[in-house]
Formats: sequence, structure tokens, C-alpha cells
Amino acid sequence: MRKIYLHVLFLYFGILSTYAQSRPEPAKTDSSKYQSRKLKVDEVNLVSAYYHQNGNNSAVTGGIGTENLSDFANTIDLQMSKFNKKGKKNTFVFELGVDHYTSASSDKIDPSTISSASSADTRIYPSLNWTHSNEETGNSFGFTGSYSTEFDYQSLGAAFNLTRLSKDKNTQFDFKLQAFLDQWTVILPVELRTGNEGRGHGQYDTAPRNSFSASFSISQVINEKFQAALIVEPSYQKGLLATKYQRDYFTDGSLRSETLPDKRYKLPIGLRMNYFLNDRFVIRTFYRYYMDNWGIRAHTAELEVPVKLNAFFSISPFYRYNNQIGTRYFAAYGQHAPSAQYFTSDYDLSTLTSDFYGAGIRFAPPKGVFGWQRLNMLELRYGHYSRSTSLVSNIVSLNLKFK
Repeated sequence: MRKIYLHVLFLYFGILSTYAQSRPEPAKTDSSKYQSRKLKVDEVNLVSAYYHQNGNNSAVTGGIGTENLSDFANTIDLQMSKFNKKGKKNTFVFELGVDHYTSASSDKIDPSTISSASSADTRIYPSLNWTHSNEETGNSFGFTGSYSTEFDYQSLGAAFNLTRLSKDKNTQFDFKLQAFLDQWTVILPVELRTGNEGRGHGQYDTAPRNSFSASFSISQVINEKFQAALIVEPSYQKGLLATKYQRDYFTDGSLRSETLPDKRYKLPIGLRMNYFLNDRFVIRTFYRYYMDNWGIRAHTAELEVPVKLNAFFSISPFYRYNNQIGTRYFAAYGQHAPSAQYFTSDYDLSTLTSDFYGAGIRFAPPKGVFGWQRLNMLELRYGHYSRSTSLVSNIVSLNLKFK
């Protein structure tokens, strides 16, 4: 169930994070070149988001049935920094996320009871990043460690990031490597269980799912008003890639648990272009092409136009369109051939189109929000998602920044 709403959440917070990107500026130092070596708190960010979706193509019940789901997500990140004896900056970012969701389709894993397989569940995911940077050149590198857990999976993650800027700071290269080593609990639909399966959490089998990805991006300042960036993000997954409690129905009336290949290669290629029209308007555009070895092909286009109403208040309407050709393994309820080796009725993997639009308001007065100097920024955002498979969702988020 998690992947249904995370798809939209990642779209939403992906848009949210890119709005804040700007060209790094040279560090401002006083004439003595002195930098404090004490560890200090730079900023604290609190983000809360509420997400709700509905539809009638639940993969748990073979591509039919309710997709009603609600999620309340909260993250807090604490950014601290200190300078070493050589004047280099060390930044530490600790983030803690807690999501709680309820899913009507989860109950259908075992319709006779409230399923132990997360009709309601909580996910906890802490992470810690350390980045070492030279503020004069803008160059940096860092490492991240992360962990995530909920009822049916645990995940360990690690990442390395590298940033290099040209001498004139008009060209920036970013590189990132990530690895996630997951352990999934293999939960079958109740009618496909045998023996002691499902009688207790400790009696479920487990299976690994490992994900490895890289990100290469190069950003270029074309002129005072125009910036562009090219992003390539190849990834590879191996292990249990099917969700085993999702049912598939065949033309002969039989029923099986979802089965997909245990390897998947993905290649998204994106192009971002920002044009600063004047002091009030910025035009941000993004295009991404996606392909994988399961046969999925997708085009995504996004437009966002932040409008600065005054020195500390702005509004940012956005729109994103996606067109996807589904995997060769997808078929609707009761349409799978009995001879098929791989099969899914998960509409996230089907041929579809989708629209995602909304707006955000950002309030950052020089004397602090509501006169509270420490509360540096308040941002409220809303997004509405709809796709051709009848799934619709809404998300609202609040972001508070303390400095």
C-alpha cells in the first residue's frame, strides 16, 4: 500500500525541494578571516503533510476495489555546523520522519479480520548526513546513513554526495551514490497461505530487496536570467520486487500472488530550466524521460511560476503532467493468461496519464513570522493529483523553518 501514496508524496516534495534551489554564493567573511569553531545550530525545519486518496483499482484485490488511504507524515531536521582549524565547514543534518497511514485495501489481505499486515501502520525513518565543504570554492563532499522500519519491512541506507563548482561558479557538478538494503516480510493473501503462515509476525518468511542508484547532474548559468541543469539517475534493484499480498486473477478463474522479475533497471533523464523574468516572476520548467527493463516508458513535464508579491511574501502555482506506457506484465482483473511467467494488476504499473497541480504560499518577513524572530519562514502548500485510472488524491503540507 505504501508505494501508492509515496508516488505522489515524492512528486510533491520533489517539487517543493527544487523550488528552494539557488546558485551558491561565495562565503561572506570578515577581514580577520575568523570563523567560529564551535558547533552551532544553523536551522531547524518542521514539515507536516496530510495525504488522502481514493480510487477503485486496488492491487490487493486484483485491480478492483477501494484504494482509500490516508497518511499523516511528519519530519524534523536539525542542521548544525562548525569550522575546523583550516577554515573548512562541517555540516551535520539529522532528520527524523514519522508517517502514520490507514489503508482500506490492507484489510482485504485477510477480509475476515483486520489484517496484521498494516491496515494501519507507522513508519519511522531517521537519517544523519555529514558534509565537508569549502565555502570559498563551493566544493563539498559528504556521507549519509539512514534507517527505516514498519510492520513488513526494515531498510538500511547509505549515500555519498560530491559537489564541484567551476572557478567562476557558473558551472556546478553534483554526484550522488545511494544504496538501500531492505528486508521484506513475505505476506500472502489469506486464501493462498498454508501451514502456519500468518499466525504470527515471527512466522512469516522474509526476503531481501536491494536498491542501488547514482545521480549525475550538471548545472549551468547561461546568463543573468537563465539557468539550466541536466540530471541522469540510473538505478538497479534486485530481490523481491513483487508485493506478494497483491492478488492476480487469470482467464481460467485461477488466483495467484503477484509475481515480477527479481531484477529491475531504471533510467530517468531530466532537464531543468529556470528563467528569471524580473524581480517578481520566475519561470521554472522541468522535463523527464523514464525507461526501465520492464517495458515502462514515461514522459513528465512540469511548470511552476513563483510570484513575489512583496519582499517577504510569494505564491507559487505549479502543474505537472505525466504520460506512462505500462509494463508488459500488467493486465486488468481476470485478464492474465494462465501461461504467464510474470503478472501484476497494480495500476501504478499500467498505461496511464496523470495531472498534478496546486500552489504554495511562502511567508518570510525580516522580523520573523508573526513577530517571532526565530521563526524565519512559513510555507503552506496544496496539491491535487488525478490520473486516468480514476485514482484521485489531495495533499496539504506545512513547512516551518527556525533559524
